[in-house]
Amino acid sequence: MPLKLHRRGQVWHYSGTVAGRRLRGTTGATEKAQAERVAAEVEHLAWQRRFDGPGAGLTMAQVFNAYLDADKPERFLLKLAEYWKNTPVEQIRAETIRRAAKKIYPHASEPTWNRQVIKPTQAAINYAAELGWCAKISVKRYPESPEEKTPATLEWVTAFAEQAVEDDLPHLAALCLFMFGTAARVGESCRLVWDDVDLTAGTATLRLFKPTPWTRLAHLPPEVIAALANIPSNRKPDELVFVYSGRGSVRGPWNNVCKRAGIERLTPHCCRHGFATTMLHLGFDAKTVAERGGWKDATTVLRTYAHAMADATVTNALFGTKLTQARNPALSNNRKKRRKSV
Repeated sequence: MPLKLHRRGQVWHYSGTVAGRRLRGTTGATEKAQAERVAAEVEHLAWQRRFDGPGAGLTMAQVFNAYLDADKPERFLLKLAEYWKNTPVEQIRAETIRRAAKKIYPHASEPTWNRQVIKPTQAAINYAAELGWCAKISVKRYPESPEEKTPATLEWVTAFAEQAVEDDLPHLAALCLFMFGTAARVGESCRLVWDDVDLTAGTATLRLFKPTPWTRLAHLPPEVIAALANIPSNRKPDELVFVYSGRGSVRGPWNNVCKRAGIERLTPHCCRHGFATTMLHLGFDAKTVAERGGWKDATTVLRTYAHAMADATVTNALFGTKLTQARNPALSNNRKKRRKSV
């Protein structure tokens, strides 16, 4: 019985029995003509597997094309498609993919091999497996040693912003303060247009498009509002707030300001890191930090951004030592609240 098409929402799915095997799945297509082509290819491959075995005739080029046709993430796929070309899928093994990572990016580290080769290649092959074209594959990732990240502090951010203003770069000063005050990523910040900013309400709408599009409304502290207000601009709705097109255009001016300010050369992402670390050290719980900073869950905040305080005397807080309270106002305020409630 040939495959039949039916719709679920906007997407066409197929089902039926081909070559004695029950098949069902999604074509990933919203147009019926395209869905019919996908279904026909599934049938063809099913018969081919019947006679030649699973994956016979299927190439990596076909796998990547099907993956892209289903509107799957295209990031990193161009280099992979150029490397694999028409290599038969039946020749691909887990170790083949691991070796390919080192060949494609010979000077990269383990996280890059995992993120830019192993993960997308496996995802594309496994999507083809869902279509019934081949068998699924499991690839062991390279072990990663998490790099210790240095969070930006308020002192560092202030020194950076002051130097940027002195260098007649008010956009860059505001960008630094904005990322530290909202935990925005540099990409999100560079996409920000004036229509996304409400200085009166003290809010900014941030948009992230990958891996899943979503938005969040960020609160703007007074210092950030002041920095944004000092940016010379006509405030056109579609005008970029910080004028930089992306992290690539930010990198040069950013590093130059660090050098002239005589401060450690941190990356823009260290401002987002600094938001989480500073909030945690001020006594705010991880759930609040995650929600205010745009992280998916509190576990991510604790695992990635929590840093132990270097001052060993912080344990004095267990007994309410005044010296420690002076260093951490949040602890002192919490203690006063407890006293009032007694």
